[in-house]
Amino acid sequence: MPLPRIGLTIGDPSGIGPEVADKAANDPRVLAVCVPVLYGPSGAERRRFRPGVGTPEGGRASYEAVRAATRDALEGRLDAMTTAPINKAVWAAAGLPWRGHTDLLASLTEAPHVAMMFYAERLSVVLATVHVPIAEVPSLLTLERVERTVELAAMELPRFGVDRPRLALAGLNPHAGEDGLMGHEDTAVLQPAVAACQSRGIDVRGPLPGDTVFVRALNGEFDAVIACYHDQGLIPIKLVAFGQAVNVTLGLPIIRTSVDHGTAYDIAGTNTADPLSMVEAVCLAARLAASRAVSHD
Repeated sequence: MPLPRIGLTIGDPSGIGPEVADKAANDPRVLAVCVPVLYGPSGAERRRFRPGVGTPEGGRASYEAVRAATRDALEGRLDAMTTAPINKAVWAAAGLPWRGHTDLLASLTEAPHVAMMFYAERLSVVLATVHVPIAEVPSLLTLERVERTVELAAMELPRFGVDRPRLALAGLNPHAGEDGLMGHEDTAVLQPAVAACQSRGIDVRGPLPGDTVFVRALNGEFDAVIACYHDQGLIPIKLVAFGQAVNVTLGLPIIRTSVDHGTAYDIAGTNTADPLSMVEAVCLAARLAASRAVSHD
């Protein structure tokens, strides 16, 4: 079989994205599993962007790269895509309505429900809510949203070699609410969502206290944890697998992976950025693409 073609977007041209994308595209580990194709400003075009200083122009350039790669993936010219980091504030300054890659990709592909998953060999985390203020999380954790996120995780994890996923839902409040003593969301929303998913044959438990559920997953009790909000899930995954975890968008008709770090403006332009996360993300995209190609044969 020919090697899959993986699109690498360079992200914010003022951040470390161009550097890690270039390094990954030339890394022997990447070249052994795919044909990398870069998207975004190149050569002299990149000199228009000052390292470490985000601009609306740079935000628009990173958006155009994602849009072009997504179009090529949808039309079959790419087998998957991997994205370098963008700056959400710069996107907003450029007048773009999306809060990040996940929202944009859902819009471009018309996917009805997507979720952000961070995948690593030791731990995988799926987020029920993503880039929203913490004060808005309780109102966004509806029964429908939680059920759909759990269902999506159960449906997508077999692609990662987990035939029957064992899932855990982290509680929103301390001690998963302590039977309503520390908040009502766990009993009013999370418990019914878990029961509904269990009735459909999904192996999920919870809500379980957030201060222990990730340890239990690390010890092999669960294949993935569904976290209620961004930092609840990202802190443990970055603690145990920073630079190795890969951001995967579940629910898309295309394969998209990404790095587990930001634009790192403080070291942009110094040629000191570590491309390991980008390499891991591209290699996982290639693995998923090859698996999809085999399943379609």
